[in-house]
Amino acid sequence: MTAEQDWLAWHERYEDPASWLARRLVVVQDRITRALDAAAPGPIKALSMCAGQGRDLLGVLENHPRRDDVTAVLVELDPRNADAARQRVRDLGLAGIEVVTGDAALTDNYLAYAPADLVLACGIFGNITNEDIRRTIGYCAALCAPGGTTVWTRHRKEPDLVPQICDWFAQSGFELEFVTEPGDFGVGVHRRRADAPPKALEPGETMFTFLGYLTMAQRGCE
Repeated sequence: MTAEQDWLAWHERYEDPASWLARRLVVVQDRITRALDAAAPGPIKALSMCAGQGRDLLGVLENHPRRDDVTAVLVELDPRNADAARQRVRDLGLAGIEVVTGDAALTDNYLAYAPADLVLACGIFGNITNEDIRRTIGYCAALCAPGGTTVWTRHRKEPDLVPQICDWFAQSGFELEFVTEPGDFGVGVHRRRADAPPKALEPGETMFTFLGYLTMAQRGCE
C-alpha cells in the first residue's frame, strides 16, 4: 500500500459501470471465464497477485460451474481489502479460496499453489518500473504451469508498453492468446507453452517493488 493512494477508496470506481476500471473488470472476468471453461477436468489451481478485493476471480466463481474445482490464493497488502475479499469468499461458500494479507511481491506467498493453472497479475504492471515488469514476467514462468494461463493488465498511455510486455512474455515461454486494442486500458492473456520446461519457484525472493501509479507518474516512469 502506497502513501499517496487509498486503495480501499480506489475500489469505489468499480461501482460506476462507465468507469474504465469497471469496463476493464468485465474484460478480465471474461478471460478468466474462458480459462476456466477450457481447463481440463479435475482440480484447478489459481493465484492472484495484488488481488485487492478479489472482484475479478471471485466475481467469476460466484456462478461458474467449475467453482468447486478451484483452489486459489489471493494475496493483498491492504488489510481492509483483504478482509473484504475474505468476507466475499465466506458469502460465496468457496472453501478452496485462501486470502493472504501480505506483500504480493514475495514468492513465499505462492509456494503452495505454484505452478498454477491460472495466474492473475492485474493492477501490477502500471505500478512498477519497466525493469520490474520484465523481472515479474520471468517469475510468471514459475508461477504458471505449462499450458496454464496468465491474465495481466497495463494502461495504454504513451509510451505504450503493451507490445514490449508481449515480447517479454514470449521470451519467457508464453504464447499470446489475447490483448485488447489500444484504448484507455489494456488486458492481456498469455498461455505458457505446453512444451515449456518446468521452472521451480524459488522461495525467499522479491519479484517487484510496488510504487503506485502516482509515484510512477512523478518519476516519469509511466
